Amino acid sequence: MPVRGERGATLRRGRTLVRSERRQEQAPMIKKEKRKLTPWVIYSRIISFWAPSILLTKLGKMPDPNMQQAWREKIALVSLIILVCAIVVYLTIFLAMTFCPESAAKTQYDVVQFNDSSQVGMIGILGGAFSTLEATWKVRLGFTPLPGQDLTPYFDVPLPDECKAESIQGLRAATQNLCEPNNGNDGCPLGDKDTAIKENNFKNEDERPIGYDWDDVHNGYFVINGYVVNLNPYLNTVGKAKDGDILDEAIFSAANSEKVDATLLFQRTSQLKDAGKCLIKRYAAGVLAKDTPGCFAVNLFNYVALAVIGGIVLTRFIMAVIFQYILSWQLVKRPPRNKVRPLSYNAAAPWTGKKPQTGGAKSTLAKGDEDELFTIMLVTCYSEGDESIRGTCDSLCRTTFSDSRKLLFIVADGIIKGSGNDRTTPDICVDLIEQEEAFTDPQPCSYLAVADGSKQHNMAKVYCGYYNIDNHRTPAMVVVKCGTPDEQSAAKPGNRGKRDSQMILMNFFSRVLFNDRMVPLDYDLFRKVHHLMGVTPDLFEIVLMVDADTKVHEDSLRLLVNCMNNDQLIMGLCGETKIANKRDSWVTAIQVFEYYISHHLSKAFESVFGGVTCLPGCFCMYRLKARKGDDWVPILTKPEICTEYSQNVVKTLHEKNLLLLGEDRFLTTLMLRNFPSRKMMFMPQATCKTLVPDEFKVLLSQRRRWINSTVHNLLELVLVRNLCGTFCLSMQFSIFLDLVGTVALPVAIVLTYILIVRACTTSYNSVTAYLPLAMLIMVLFLPGLLIMITTRKWVYVLWMFVYLLALPVWNLVLPTYAYWHFDDFSWGETRKVHGETKDTGHGDGGGTFDAGSVPLKRWEDYERKRLRSIRRKERKEADDSSSYQMPMVDDSANAGLLKNSVEDSMYYESHPGYSFMGDTASNSVEGSSGTLGNYHPQQQQQQQQYELQSYPTMNNSMYGAEPDPYAQQQQQQHQDGVPYGAYDDYAYDQQTAAPPRQRPGGPRDFH
Repeated sequence: MPVRGERGATLRRGRTLVRSERRQEQAPMIKKEKRKLTPWVIYSRIISFWAPSILLTKLGKMPDPNMQQAWREKIALVSLIILVCAIVVYLTIFLAMTFCPESAAKTQYDVVQFNDSSQVGMIGILGGAFSTLEATWKVRLGFTPLPGQDLTPYFDVPLPDECKAESIQGLRAATQNLCEPNNGNDGCPLGDKDTAIKENNFKNEDERPIGYDWDDVHNGYFVINGYVVNLNPYLNTVGKAKDGDILDEAIFSAANSEKVDATLLFQRTSQLKDAGKCLIKRYAAGVLAKDTPGCFAVNLFNYVALAVIGGIVLTRFIMAVIFQYILSWQLVKRPPRNKVRPLSYNAAAPWTGKKPQTGGAKSTLAKGDEDELFTIMLVTCYSEGDESIRGTCDSLCRTTFSDSRKLLFIVADGIIKGSGNDRTTPDICVDLIEQEEAFTDPQPCSYLAVADGSKQHNMAKVYCGYYNIDNHRTPAMVVVKCGTPDEQSAAKPGNRGKRDSQMILMNFFSRVLFNDRMVPLDYDLFRKVHHLMGVTPDLFEIVLMVDADTKVHEDSLRLLVNCMNNDQLIMGLCGETKIANKRDSWVTAIQVFEYYISHHLSKAFESVFGGVTCLPGCFCMYRLKARKGDDWVPILTKPEICTEYSQNVVKTLHEKNLLLLGEDRFLTTLMLRNFPSRKMMFMPQATCKTLVPDEFKVLLSQRRRWINSTVHNLLELVLVRNLCGTFCLSMQFSIFLDLVGTVALPVAIVLTYILIVRACTTSYNSVTAYLPLAMLIMVLFLPGLLIMITTRKWVYVLWMFVYLLALPVWNLVLPTYAYWHFDDFSWGETRKVHGETKDTGHGDGGGTFDAGSVPLKRWEDYERKRLRSIRRKERKEADDSSSYQMPMVDDSANAGLLKNSVEDSMYYESHPGYSFMGDTASNSVEGSSGTLGNYHPQQQQQQQQYELQSYPTMNNSMYGAEPDPYAQQQQQQHQDGVPYGAYDDYAYDQQTAAPPRQRPGGPRDFH
C-alpha cells in the first residue's frame, strides 16, 4: 500500500474490496499459450454450424482457417448481442403484456365496485356493469341482487367464437350447456341475454366493468389474466372433473385452491391458453380491481428500473457537476512548494556519475520552474499533410511551459505519401526542425517492431534539432521508420502502425529506467536526448501523446502537469477535445454534442472514481514513472504493460479488436488492470481542437473501430474486481451498464420512439402512467441542463437538438454496421495513402525473423565501444611520438552511430562504472571510465590496470567475452515464437555469468 501522504489531497480513495484474492495480479489479456478448444470456440462452431468450412472457402473467399474462425466468432458475438437486445426489448415492452395484460391493469377508478353500497341497483352481466334502477323486471328472481352481483348464470348466453376453436373441441367446459336445471339457478330464468337486456330495460353504464377485490374472489370464482370468472354454474352442473380433460383438471384445481389467481395455470400449453380465452368470454364476472401479483411484480420492476436508471443518470449528472466546479479546479491549481518534489532519476545507473571511480562530471540540470516536470511531447504521424503536422507542433511549442523542460518527439510511421500531399510524411516532419550540425546525416538504427515474421526487424533514423516558432526554441527529435533494406521496394517501407510508434518511446524509457539491454535505436535516442536537453533521459517523468491533426491550447500542458504534481496517484490524464471543423458538413455537425457530452458527462463522472475508461489518443498524458517516498516506481514503463501492449502475434478476434482497432482504449485498459488503485482522470480546463470526419463513409469507418474496440475492452474491464467503489456505486457496475448500453444501442432508438409515442398517447390518471414521461424527460433533456450549468453557452443546446435528430444514425446505423464487421481489422477510410486502393494493415506476418539481426546490449557496452573507437581513430591519425599528448576529442564526426564503421562504433563494450554526464553539447569526452581528456603515456599502464580491476575475471576470461545467459535465453525465446519486447524473470541480482551489481534506489513495482 502507498505510504501515508502519497494520496492526492483532492480525491481520496478508500479501498472497499479487501478480500485477499482481489489483490492478486490481473491475468494477462493476451495469453501466449492458446488452447485449441475453449468453451467460446465450441460455442462459435455450434452457432455457425450451418456454414461449413468448404462453404466459407468457396463462397466466402476465406481460405485461411484463422479468417474462418474469426468469422465464426463474429457470428457468435452477434448472436449474443441479439440475445441482449431481445432481453432489453422483452423487459421494456412484453414483460407487462405477459404478466399484466391490459385487462389486468384496470383499477378501482375505472370499475363499478362489487358490493359497494353506493352502487345500489348495479348488476353484472358477462363482467359488464348494468343499472336496474329503471328496470321493468319481466321475471322476478326472488331476491334482491347485491350491488355488482354477477347475474350471468341467469341468462342463456350464446356460445362465443373463442369457444369454437378447433384446438379446444372436446373439452367439456368449452361447450357444456349451462342452462340445465341442476346448475343451481333453476336453469336460465331470464332467457336469452340480449333479448332480456332490452325487455327488462337494463342500461349499460359507460361499458364500465364490475370490479372485485381479492377478498371477493372465492367459492367457484378465480382470476385469469386479471379477469374474474364465475364457474359455479359449470361446477354445479358437472359435479366433478372429467378424466383426461386437461381443462376440467385446471378448472377444478383453480376452484378448490386457496390461490385464486390461476393465470399461470392456463399458460402451460397453447391449448390451455386458448381454453382460458374461452372461459373469459363465457364465464366472465368482472375484473380484478386491485393489482394482480403479475401486475404488482411488473409495477415493482418498473419502479426499481426507474429508480436504478434515474438514480444513475442523476448521480452521473450531479457528480459530473461537482467534479466540474470543485474537484477539477483544485487539481489544476499550481502546486505549492511543499508539494513540488525533486527531480527523479535512477541513482544506480552508470551514467549518473555517483560512483567515485568514474571521475565523471555531474550534470547541470536544464533551467525551468521547480514544478515543471521533464515532459516528452509525442506526435505520431502517418499520412497527414504539412498544415496539420505543423499546426500541431506549433501549438505544442507555444504552450506556457519552459522549452528546457519539454522535448518534441515526432514519429513518422514509414516512408508514406499521404493522399493530396506533395512530399512524403518523413520529409514534411524533418523539414519542420532546425537540425543540429553534428547529427545532420543519421544512419538507420535497428529496433524490434510490433509486427509478425520478418517485419519484427525494423530500422529508423533519428533527426534532432530545434523547433522554432515565435520566441520558442524547443528541442525536437524526428524518428523516421524507414524499414530494412529488404523492404525498400514495398508499398509502405517501415510502416508498423501507431502502436509501434508509441512502443519506440515506451520501450526506450523502460530500458533506460531499468538500465536494461538496449537496441541500437535506444542508444541513438539516448545520446541525442542528452545532447539536446543536457540531462539524461531517466529524468523524464511525463509523456504527452498528441495526434498529428490536433491543436493544443497554450495552457493545456501546464494544467495537466499541475494535476500530476497535485496528486501523485494520477497515472493518466486527458483534456477536452473540441471539434475544429464543426460546420463543415452535416456529418461534423452531428458530432459536436456527442464529443461534448462524452467528456463533460461520462468522463467527468468516471473521474470522481479515478477510473476514466478511455484516454483519447489524440490528447492524453501518462506518467512514465511515479515517486514513492524517496524511490520511484514505473508506470507506463512497467514491463508488464510494455509486454502486453507490444504483442506482435494476435490470432483471435477478441485480441485483434483489442490491439488493432483501438490502441488508445486498450492502453487505458492495461493501465487500469495493472494499477487499479491509481487514477485515470479527465481535466476539462485543458483543451485542444481536432479535425473530425466530414464524410459519412469516413465516420462509418472510424466508429466501426471505436465501437468494436469499446465492446471488447469493456469485456476486459468488467472482470477487474478491485476497482474503486462497491456494488451499484462502483466503477465495475458502471462499466457493466456501459457494456450493456453499448451492446443494446440498435434497439435503444426503437425503444426511444416507443417511449415518445406512449408519452403522447397515455392518459395520466395514475402515478404509474407518469413513469415513461419522467424517463423520457430525464434521458433527453438532462444533458441540456448540464450544458447550461457547465458552459453557459446556449449554442450547445442547438447542437443537442441536431444530435437528437441524428439519433437513428448513432444508435442504429453505426452500431449495426460495426457489429456485423467484428472481423474487419483494417482502418478503412480513416487514413488514406496516395496510390493505395485498400488498407491491408501493417505488420502482417511474412518470412522468418532472425533474432540475431537486432542486438540487445547495455548502455555501458555501447558507450565504451564508442569511446574506444574514438581513441583508436585519434591514435591512428597521431604522430608516432613518445611524448604524444592526446588532444581533446572532437565527437562531431562520430555523433550517433558512426557512419563508416558499424562494427567499430555500434557494438560497444564498457564497464558499469562509466559516467556519461561529461559528454555534453561541447562534444568532448571527459572523465569517462577513468580516462581523462588529456592523455599521457605514463597514464596508460594505470589505465589498463584500472580496467582490469573494474572487470573481474570469470573462469579465467575477461568480462564481456564470457557467454551471456540472458542473451541466449532471449534468442531461444524468439526462436520459440515469443515476441520481442517480452520481459522474463531475469533480475540483476540473479545473474550468474555477469559480475554482481548493486542497484540501490532501483525500480520497484507498486500496486
